Formats: sequence, structure tokens, C-alpha cells
Amino acid sequence: MTKEKRILEKISFPEDLKPLSLEELQTLAQEIREEIINTVSKTGGHLASSLGAVELAIALHYVFNAPKDKIIWDVGHQAYAHKIITGRKDRFYSLRTYGGISGFPKIEESPYDTFGTGHSSTSISAGLGISTAKSLKMEKDKVIAVIGDGAMTAGMAFEGLNQAGHTEKDLIVVLNDNEMSISPNVGALSSFLSRKLTGKTFVSLRKGMENFIKAIPGVGEDIWKILKKGEDSLITFLTPGMLFEAFKFKYIGPINGHRLDRLIETFNNTKYLEGPVLIHVSTVKGKGYEPAEKNPSMYHGIGPFDVKTGKPKKDSDKRPSYTKIFGDTMIELAKKNDKIYAITAAMPDGTGLVNFSKEFPERFSDVGIAEQHAVTFAAGLAVEGYRPVVAIYSTFLQRAFDQIIHDVCLQKLPVVFAIDRGGIVGEDGPTHHGTFDLSYLRLIPNIIVSAPKDENELRHLLYTALKQDQYPMAIRYPRGKAVGVELDPEFKEIPIGKAEILTEGKDVLILAIGSMVYPALKAAEELRKNGISACTVNCRFVKPLDKEIAKLAASIGTVVTVEENTGYGGFGSAVLELLNDMGVRNINIKRIALPDKFIEHGAADLLREKYGLSKENIKKEVLSLLNVNSKD
Repeated sequence: MTKEKRILEKISFPEDLKPLSLEELQTLAQEIREEIINTVSKTGGHLASSLGAVELAIALHYVFNAPKDKIIWDVGHQAYAHKIITGRKDRFYSLRTYGGISGFPKIEESPYDTFGTGHSSTSISAGLGISTAKSLKMEKDKVIAVIGDGAMTAGMAFEGLNQAGHTEKDLIVVLNDNEMSISPNVGALSSFLSRKLTGKTFVSLRKGMENFIKAIPGVGEDIWKILKKGEDSLITFLTPGMLFEAFKFKYIGPINGHRLDRLIETFNNTKYLEGPVLIHVSTVKGKGYEPAEKNPSMYHGIGPFDVKTGKPKKDSDKRPSYTKIFGDTMIELAKKNDKIYAITAAMPDGTGLVNFSKEFPERFSDVGIAEQHAVTFAAGLAVEGYRPVVAIYSTFLQRAFDQIIHDVCLQKLPVVFAIDRGGIVGEDGPTHHGTFDLSYLRLIPNIIVSAPKDENELRHLLYTALKQDQYPMAIRYPRGKAVGVELDPEFKEIPIGKAEILTEGKDVLILAIGSMVYPALKAAEELRKNGISACTVNCRFVKPLDKEIAKLAASIGTVVTVEENTGYGGFGSAVLELLNDMGVRNINIKRIALPDKFIEHGAADLLREKYGLSKENIKKEVLSLLNVNSKD
């Protein structure tokens, strides 16, 4: 007797869903969940979010006709089921690995990926733009923005809602509410009303009645307004849709996001509505995998794990992460300084501030996915004498660039920016690499920009930032394990702008910043074997730069700069500017940095090796500058 094939094996593209029965679709949902769990257990990834959106992905592709109809996933890490359904099932095993498929929607990866959404809260604005363009082209295809997993907390989402309601363009917004952040007014009557009031028969009948009543001479318009007001009041009373109705969206929901029959019925009904529509869908984050349902935060983004137990695979490397060192240091300093206030943007776990939030709940704020607000909120605290520390990933801090300039730096407010994930972050890829912060921060007046060589220096720089109160200060550190050095028992204040000479040498000057200091040191050790003495400097500060660097460069004559940042406008550029301003001429100089491109996803060490951020490449570049052959 042959084993019956899984339904998933028959599914390559969305059109393969259309002939399936409801029972088969439900079986398919379970099979997709198993595929996601098994793959993510090996590759790591955003598990809980995608497990909660499986039925949603199936129902959307069952009802609509992608890629002609445009589906935007926001935040994009909900889209694993979507990827499996849209031609990438056979490559799903390569999720987030070098050369494999991305963990986020990516336009160049598939025509079904309408819009890249590694950052959040962009779908409504993008969807409205697409819908507006389709209207101009007289195209009737549908545009669906799926927004959830906290993305509705950002101001940009509401800016999109505001314009969409004002223009009354056709746009379907599906709010995937997986944490009940909006009033949980879920009930049978509410769900029933929402589905029936949007049915094709009801909509047709309602339109005919509207036309009939409005045609009554003299009073028709007034009668219809009274009836319409009563209908709207009934819907908003029985559902949590008042907010969206105020934005002039037709509100539908809440709908059980794991009931395929209700999702399909609702989406089918919605296809016939004109103007902006919001469908409120309630889902369970981590649905179908008990460990993820019990602890969705842990399984939001997780490394490889054991499927049976749900436990992360053991890491033999006992070094703490930079993130943990930062969080522990914040607690230590806050015990001595009651003016320290910690702020994060929907990342208390990711930035290491969970324990701080428990110890000092009155001095902690998670503002949601609202980086701009986080920075200006911090500025307000600083005005009143508090010492706010804003902990945000490098790639997300980019969103608050204007606020950093106008609300913090222009006013010289002593806000501290703890910039986690500086440099290459690995498998999350180009939307998450923190490769621009040294460039975009150092061009701003009044800010101190620093990067520690190790966890001990991170502690001292954080202490230094909070000791001085004249300027805002940024401290940039990488993702992952720290170096493993011993921590000093006492904090030390580091002179602002002061570099540290680590090795003396006369043949070449190696200037390194942050995560590249130890590779530079190792390269210097290798160069000694070739008879080359290197002066290795831990610059610590990108702004202000230590002017002693210019004197060293002038005396040695050959300079190499190393940074884990784009080469344009970064640390190496700052060194060139300093040398020019100090009148240092006729020297050999090589900048080692990331190229002018968006770096692909893959293991962080692999990517650093590929782009020359290794001790071997530093050594190679020095030998090339000195025109010396390696003795290895």
C-alpha cells in the first residue's frame, strides 16, 4: 500500500490552491506549519509570527489572484507560508542561508513579493501608492496590505490610513492582530455581522435601497443620512472599528484568523467593496507549535532548536553577548543614578533591557515600533534633567534621522544612543545590516560617535556617556558574542576623542574602530612574522577623532583604516578628512570597509570574510601597500 502524498507536494503556486476543498486547505495549513517548524529549527528565523499567519496566507492566495492582485506583507517576517505557496517550496530549506531565499519579501526574489518589508509599517503607504497607480492605469486589480505583529503601532501606518481614507482609493488593509493590541471585542455576533454586512447580496441590496431612498423628492437625502448613521453606529458599537471608521475605512471584524471558512468568506465578500476597507483578523502568535504559543517572544526570532523539546540548541561558546553586557551595565549604573531612563522601540528583549524594565519599571519605556517618537521622547526627558538611553538597532535608528538632528543634536541634549547590531548582522540580510550608522551620525554637529573594541570598553563608554552632559553620544556595538575579556571591577571615564595605541610600530599605521580592532591586532601579529612592525590603534571615537592620529600617519607614512561600515562617509573618510585638514600629504593609505552596495544575507563571519573584514585581508592589504611578498 503506497503512502498518500501530502497535499503540500501538489502545491507549487497559488493557482494550485483553487481546486482544494475546505478540508484539504485545513490539512495543508498543518503541513505548511510542519514545514516552517522543521526548516526554522535548522536555519533559525522568525517562527512565531509566521506560524500565526498560515491560514491568512492560504486564504488570501485562495481568494485573490496574485501576482496580478498585489499582496504586501508587513512586517515581512510573517510571510514564510506565503513564500512556500508562491513557488519557493522546494528552496524553503535554504531560508536565510547564504545564497538561499530571504527571510523577508524581496522584489527581486519573486513576482509574488510585491514590496520589500524588512522594516515595519510601510505596507499601507506602499499599497496606497500601488492602488493609486492602478487607478491611473484603469486597472481593477486588488491591493491588499497585511499589517501586523506590532507594525500598526508606528505613526507611518496611521499616516497611510489617513491619506487612504481621504482619497477613497480601493485598498484592502488586513490587520493581523496577534496580540490583541486593539480592543478584543471578539464575539459571534460581531463576526456574524461583519461577514453578512459585506456579503455580495447584502451590498447589492443596500446599494439599490440607497438609490431608491435618495430618489424620494425633497427628503430622500436626509432619510438616507439618518439610516446610514444608524448602520454605522450599530457596527461601531458591536465591533472595535470606531477608530478605522474615523479614517473613512469600511471596518470588518474581528475575524478568527484560523477559521479558513470565515477568512475565505470575508475575503470573497470584500472583493466587491469599493474604497478603503480594513479587515481585523485575530490570530495566535506561534499557532500550532506549543512552545511558540506559550512563549511567542522567545520564538519571535530564534536560532536553531530541537523540534521535540522546543529548546534552543546548546551553544558551547559561553561568552556573553554585547547586548547582555549592555543590559547588565545599565542596571548597574541606574542603581547609582536615579536620572537614568531607558527607552526602546518594541525591542526590550533584543536590546537587553528586559531585566532593567523589571528592576526600574518607572524608568523604562517601550514605545512600540515608533523610533522617531522614541528619540523625541528622550529629548523631552533630557530637557528636564534626566539621562535617557535610547537602545535601538542600527538599521531601525535610521528612521529617526531627522529627530536625531533637530530634536537632540541641534539642542545639544545629552541623549545617549545605544546602537545595537552595528555592522553585519547575518541571516536577516540587507534590511537589517547596520552598515550606515557611522556615516549618517558623524555628519551631524554636536554628537559624539564611538565604538568599543570589546565588552569591557562598552561598559566604560556607557559610563563616560552618562558622566558627561554637554553633548549627545552614540555608542555602536555589534550583534552576537562579545570578545570574552575580563571586566574591570570599577568604571573608568574615557577622555572624549582619545584613541588608544595597542602596539608600537614604524612600518605601517593600522587604524581600527569597534569590531575591527581585534582582527587588526591579529593581522599585526601576522605581519611581524614577515618582519613588518605595525602601529595598531584602537580609535574608539569616530567623532571627534584623535588628532594624534595625523602625527602618527605623517611619521609612519603608510596607513590602513578598518571599519565594519560602508566606506562612503564612514571612519576611513573621517581619517582622510583629518589628514587633509592637518596638512598631512604624500602618504600611502588604504581604506578597508564595506562596499557601496546592500549586503546580502548569510552567516556574519562568511560575509565579513567575503568583503575583506578579516585579519587575512588586513595583512594582505598592508603587504600590498608596502610592496612586500608574504612569507607564508
